[in-house]
Amino acid sequence: MRHLTQAQARRIALAAQGFGRPRPVAGTGGVRDIQRVIDTVGVVQIDSVNVLTRSHYLPFFARLGPYDRALLDRARDQAPRRLVEYWAHEAALIPPRTWPLFAQRMEAAQVEAWGGMRRVRDEHPGLVEAVLAEVGARGPLTSRQVEAALAHDHPRESDNWGWNWSAVKRSLEWLFWTGQVSSAGRTAQFERRYAVPGAVLPPGVDAERSTWTDRHTAGGDAAAVLELVRIAAKALGVGTLQCLADYFRLRPRIVAPAIAALVKSGEVEPVTIQGWKRPAYLHGTARRPREIHARALVSPFDSLVWQRERTEALFGVRYRLEIYTPAAQRVHGYYVLPFLHGDRIVARCDLKADRAAGVLRLQRLTWEPGSDAGDQQALAAELEAMAGWLGLGDVAPAGAVQSAGAVGSPGAP
Repeated sequence: MRHLTQAQARRIALAAQGFGRPRPVAGTGGVRDIQRVIDTVGVVQIDSVNVLTRSHYLPFFARLGPYDRALLDRARDQAPRRLVEYWAHEAALIPPRTWPLFAQRMEAAQVEAWGGMRRVRDEHPGLVEAVLAEVGARGPLTSRQVEAALAHDHPRESDNWGWNWSAVKRSLEWLFWTGQVSSAGRTAQFERRYAVPGAVLPPGVDAERSTWTDRHTAGGDAAAVLELVRIAAKALGVGTLQCLADYFRLRPRIVAPAIAALVKSGEVEPVTIQGWKRPAYLHGTARRPREIHARALVSPFDSLVWQRERTEALFGVRYRLEIYTPAAQRVHGYYVLPFLHGDRIVARCDLKADRAAGVLRLQRLTWEPGSDAGDQQALAAELEAMAGWLGLGDVAPAGAVQSAGAVGSPGAP
């Protein structure tokens, strides 16, 4: 069995995530570059936090440098769409061809409705059906527009329903989870624009879901899991069963047979990694570079750092999101982006786009052990590039600069 050092595994992982390629010349990144990132990572997480910029823009900046965000908006909002929304990792953007692979998740959601959805059905019978009908007839619509349309089309029923915005929103979110509605994009206020799948997906993609549904009914949904694990294995380069399962939020018990099938076909190879407790799997086409020359501010929601144990095992950095930690208890800050230089995480930057003042605020800066003057120069250049990309005139220096304590024994996924 092949054995990898921690450094080898780290470089393989970085190359698989797109950090081994040179960036386009600043400002020249185009649709092909956007598509290249989509094809590389396979899924991009969405989050509503906007202290810096919406999270889905940041993985593209990390890999491409300054690019036109309107290109990404068009990839999501205009036909033919290169990206559609679904609960793939968390809320996420995925290529349309991946959407049907979640047929089993959509089917399960119809049976295992969460508490809020059960209350809507019990307290407002007929509301879900009316919401779906409005979206089909009038979509794309935001939840507020659906509410207004219902008030217009069903005034008597609405009095009896006693519905409100949250009930309509819960109905829409359940319909979205079950695949009965999709998203035609987002408004400037980041509101999802709901539409039926046939109005969003390329021709034939919605119909393809029935193929996976039939397989699911026949007990063959393992084929869809196999495809999702195949995507994850390529995007990660190397990872454990837990890493591969986390990429699309799959249960490890259903991922294990898929890994076994990929090993049998030769698509992945079992390996051991220095310091890792569990066996890992190397994708057959993964690049194994001797050097990585990356320079990137990595979003807290970037697929490179999703699985925190994996991040610690690869980089020797214990990284946690502190948004929900009380301010006085935060160690590194509110919205902290690791700074990747070469093949190491050398710093953590708590960043805020102060749009009123026109500056990118580096609120707190933490240097990792072993960082040097070259890392400082690279970070200054990357912050300047990000400020310009966000339309901010300058970088406001850190209010606090600190050094991370020595990291103990790295965790192992």
